[in-house]
Amino acid sequence: MTRLTGKVAVITGGAGGIGRAAARIFTGEGAAVLLVDVNEAALQQAVEDTGSRQASYVTADITQPESVQNAIHTAVERYGGVDILLANAGVEGILQTIPDYPVEAFDQVMAVNVRGVWLCLKYVIPVMRRRGGGSIVITSSVAGIRGTYGMSPYNTSKHAVIGMMRTAALECAADGIRVNTVNPAPIETRMMRSLEEMRTTRAGGDTTVEQVKEANAARIPLKRYGEPEEVARMMLFLASDESSFSTGGVYMVDGGSSAGMVS
Repeated sequence: MTRLTGKVAVITGGAGGIGRAAARIFTGEGAAVLLVDVNEAALQQAVEDTGSRQASYVTADITQPESVQNAIHTAVERYGGVDILLANAGVEGILQTIPDYPVEAFDQVMAVNVRGVWLCLKYVIPVMRRRGGGSIVITSSVAGIRGTYGMSPYNTSKHAVIGMMRTAALECAADGIRVNTVNPAPIETRMMRSLEEMRTTRAGGDTTVEQVKEANAARIPLKRYGEPEEVARMMLFLASDESSFSTGGVYMVDGGSSAGMVS
């Protein structure tokens, strides 16, 4: 397939489940891909998993301006520019009610999930302008449109990036840069395993991880978790020219989770 032939994509959180799936699909569609993450060993494996010579990686801490600048500069040096940014890196934090949530844990979630996305936009937008346009896809969550008990920083961060996306979409439209969010429900990734284990611990050992997962899946109309590839294919649509009139949008990949919500 050639839906992204000639395009250059930067994927943050490239060592995670969704990032890896996007890298495989994007290289398969003809894109050159730079994967960005803090874990070099996992990045190396993610690049190998693509089976493509068009994939490479750079380690970066997206909460730090110099690190983000270096990642974008690396994409320009290696591939000539940036056409697509998947601002996909994120952390879940811990499960705790607001009065008991550690301030430093709140700050960590906001630093990665909000500051990190903002820094990526700050440094990639000028590069895309010089390229004549592009597509930015930010990974939000179903948590970006509703509350979740015990996850105030994560929910706050995922609401925040929707607001950031909408502002960026307005600011960038004249430059031919489209900006959207993808909002997954529970997906079969490390993050969900972590959350399931935390909820099991909070239940005092009376609930198994499998029971937590079953309960989560039961609340989804399609009665299952999504697969990373299902999120990545929505990202592919938004990254490609097939979505050329789509900007400022919130795209749910949630198995119907948001269908019954009152707006």
